[in-house]
Amino acid sequence: MVFLPFAAYSQTITISGKVTTSVSHEGIGRVNVFLSNSSYGTETQEDGSFSLVGVKPGQYDIVASSLGYQDYSQTILVGKDPINLTIVLLPKVNQLRGVVIASNADWKKNWEEFKKAFIGTSENAKDCVVENPHVVSIVNSNRRHTLEAWSDDFLVMDNKALGYRVKFLIDTFSNNGITGIISWQGKAVFQDLPGSAEQKKLWKLRRQQTYYGSSRHFYKSLYSGKLTEEGFQIKRLHRELNVERPQEGLILQKIKQFRDREHYNHDSLNFWIGKENLSKYYHEYLSKEPLQPYQIFTNTSKQGLFVISFTECLYVIYTKRHEETDFKDLYRPLDMENFETSVLTLMGPYAVFDMNGVVFEGAPLNEGTWSKAKLAELLPYDYSPDQDK
Repeated sequence: MVFLPFAAYSQTITISGKVTTSVSHEGIGRVNVFLSNSSYGTETQEDGSFSLVGVKPGQYDIVASSLGYQDYSQTILVGKDPINLTIVLLPKVNQLRGVVIASNADWKKNWEEFKKAFIGTSENAKDCVVENPHVVSIVNSNRRHTLEAWSDDFLVMDNKALGYRVKFLIDTFSNNGITGIISWQGKAVFQDLPGSAEQKKLWKLRRQQTYYGSSRHFYKSLYSGKLTEEGFQIKRLHRELNVERPQEGLILQKIKQFRDREHYNHDSLNFWIGKENLSKYYHEYLSKEPLQPYQIFTNTSKQGLFVISFTECLYVIYTKRHEETDFKDLYRPLDMENFETSVLTLMGPYAVFDMNGVVFEGAPLNEGTWSKAKLAELLPYDYSPDQDK
């Protein structure tokens, strides 16, 4: 393995360019230009020029957004050389996703469900304040057991636990009540909140606590060859679907059916509740020896981009912190200490991540500890615990 990106860590790059209109090709002033999910952002000058200074190497989506124009987004790989871009904005064509009609009571109920799934219920989440919740459109489909949401403007949230103001434009959000899978896509920009020296010291500590043991910490430790040093251990997990447990949709349907009856059969209801309590998997066991990085990881032809690939499931143990949540379907050997544990399942043949530990292609399904990380735990892609500002 060749670890070329280490040399790039001591460097920062300038991204500059100009934003013009596709109609007259003139520069456009006051356009928001930022690297999505980072703390790098600016506004164009009157002639459309912009400059982002001090950008760390890595993979980013650069976004340009302005009222009356379609949002522009382009993936860029920041290496050792400065980048100059010409961004052309197209006039915005108004497209309606559909009219969402809901009573105030329904919206509040849907908002609370959305907030738990998107922002979270952690200690960090308790210190998050949303300024404009009504920019989020929410649809709750009882038939499909799915909550969907999106926003046409930035959702603004002050994360007073980590010291960030986060502006998040929600492209898609889905919380599937049958599979339990939560997924979303969007663009975010981070700004440091003002605070006293004591507050900033506390924010620095909480940011570090949030980072250590996270998926980003794992991926950075993987490519740098420091898994054991950083407290990670990886094994291969074999498991099979429990044939004694019916599909989740059928279980939910039967439980609702018997509960809604005026004189329901207790035995039938208890039978299906028992099925719901069964584990989704059986015949579970871990590989005896920990996997070595070379068995799941390789670098690519592009400097700073890496690939992770494995069969069955990857079982990731973080030995520097204990888990406080009981995950019903997470396999845990009886002789293993109660460390934080995550199970990764690839949705394709591989996943691609960059030197910041960010997966941007083929993101795995996360179960266990990492599944708890929501918007309240989101750190800028350029964040590093040893270079906290």
